[in-house]
Amino acid sequence: MIFTQRQQNGSHQRKAAQEILVAGACFAICVLTARAGLAAEAIESCVASGGNFNPAALKHDEKIRQFEFEYASKAVGLKPGANVRVWLPIPPTNQHQSVSVKAAKFPAKATTARESQYGNCMVYFETVAPSNGEVSFSMVFDVTRAEVKALGRDGKTLSKVERRMFLKPNRLVPTTGRPLDLLKGINAPGDQLDLGRFLYERVDTHMKYDKSRPGYGTGDSVWACDSQFGNCTDFHSLFISLARAKGLPARFEIGFPIPESRGKGTIGGYHCWAFFHTDKHDWVPTDISEADKHPEMKDYYFGNLTENRVAFSIGRDLNLVPRQAGKPLNFFIYPYIEVDGKPLSKDNMEKAFRYVDRE
Repeated sequence: MIFTQRQQNGSHQRKAAQEILVAGACFAICVLTARAGLAAEAIESCVASGGNFNPAALKHDEKIRQFEFEYASKAVGLKPGANVRVWLPIPPTNQHQSVSVKAAKFPAKATTARESQYGNCMVYFETVAPSNGEVSFSMVFDVTRAEVKALGRDGKTLSKVERRMFLKPNRLVPTTGRPLDLLKGINAPGDQLDLGRFLYERVDTHMKYDKSRPGYGTGDSVWACDSQFGNCTDFHSLFISLARAKGLPARFEIGFPIPESRGKGTIGGYHCWAFFHTDKHDWVPTDISEADKHPEMKDYYFGNLTENRVAFSIGRDLNLVPRQAGKPLNFFIYPYIEVDGKPLSKDNMEKAFRYVDRE
């Protein structure tokens, strides 16, 4: 049998991914305590719900990327002796990615838990602010991420619980009111996939990707509708509002973008995207903000996601485990920290995210 170079590369990638999965199928987080120096203590494994990553189930032309991802942060300017509570998201192993924990460093014993609504996993620890007023922590993950090509896959019907969950509004993602003005006087398609494409086009036409002006990034679909600009959070919040209002279950997913060029480097911040559900194709991804930034890939980003990313959590209005004293989280990607029962200001948090390709 004759293979093209692309097919050969895909075969080698899948074989390598399978070998990595065998080596790290069950993973644990190593806790490095300050008092114990670099002695590692394994704590409970926490794998988010969503299925297992199976390279053999990928389409022949779906690309795979393997990389190391470092998630590091430091709380600064703390009052010595203050009580500090820290929650960190753990990227899940699911049908699109395999994740194992290579190393972690926390200043106190950590535990892991999964919140009940969406199944997001997290690390939690509690400590006392030292005399220098700084608390540092980091995690390093090995990630195997696959390109997502959803169209043409077999669909399945959502359970009643799932359907209710992904049709109900969130605090900043309503299913009534101002966002629906975008659909007035328009006959939307009846087919689920066609409806998803129609809403994808409607949001992309209405908004422009722009972070040069203030106000973006909260994922407020009313604000996005009125301002007509924003970042990925705003694009996809507006899309989810419209989809749910038209009876399409839709979910918010957030993680980090990995630069397309292979090698190593730093990552400035998060990226998010959305999925909507059809009975025929199951969950269909959209990345509308990337389509707006790269019009030549507009068709691609409906139903497909590149392998250049790692997902960390899904959903909005999140309650953590153990329960935070503050309000439900708008979304969960950066560390959430409470000091003496109050949320830490972002001005008192330093963050660093890095990647190194393994290929």
